[in-house]
Amino acid sequence: MLTVGVDLAAEAGRTAVAWLDWSANGARVRDLKIRADDDLIVEAIKSAGKTGIDCPLGWPDKFVDFIVAHRTGHVEVPGGVAGIDWRRDLALRVTDRVTSELALRPLSVSADRIGHTAMRCAALLAELARQGQPVDRSGAGVVVEVYPAASLKCWGLPHNGYKRSANRGALAQLVDELQEAAPWLDLGVHEQICRMSDDAIDAVIAALIARAASQGLVTAPAPDQVHSARSEGWIALPTGPLSELGPTG
Repeated sequence: MLTVGVDLAAEAGRTAVAWLDWSANGARVRDLKIRADDDLIVEAIKSAGKTGIDCPLGWPDKFVDFIVAHRTGHVEVPGGVAGIDWRRDLALRVTDRVTSELALRPLSVSADRIGHTAMRCAALLAELARQGQPVDRSGAGVVVEVYPAASLKCWGLPHNGYKRSANRGALAQLVDELQEAAPWLDLGVHEQICRMSDDAIDAVIAALIARAASQGLVTAPAPDQVHSARSEGWIALPTGPLSELGPTG
């Protein structure tokens, strides 16, 4: 099986894509590209059995309703609800609340700068649909939404402080601990770029989560959350140790 991980940014300069080949012996990084453009991402997704994208796949339903109502001048604030509570409902998706309880609080796609990246992601999903591969945002299809930092925390690995060039030491430590926890993961000639680029290692982690999702080893929306997940997106978090993905898992 081939899984792909996409560490998506608003522009190609901070976007990375990793391809992982899976066999009875474990996983091998077949390729790893940084500064990935839209065409490369679409082709990578089309080539994979499952792809993990580190980006919200949608916006909160209540936020979308709010924007539509605001455009027509018909915004209604719920009675008896404090302003901060009302705004929180607009800022957080169902999956954001679940992920906050289980691991880490994601950035708000409607209130933080990650919204720029989500706009690019929406265009990518539209292009996939145009090419005959519509995406189920709940993660049930070929694409699943991932959150590498939260997954690292679930796996008991370093999950913060490794971003940006000033933290190369922490990034190297993450790579060391990842390889120790997953000796069946072969970074090969791509190990050095993983030690130099947090985008690259996040893409590898996204591909690992894609594998977990393909094996049913991630959180899934409850029956009453499926409707929201299909429009807002759903962050898949590992439900077991990283070792489950290896040859003895």
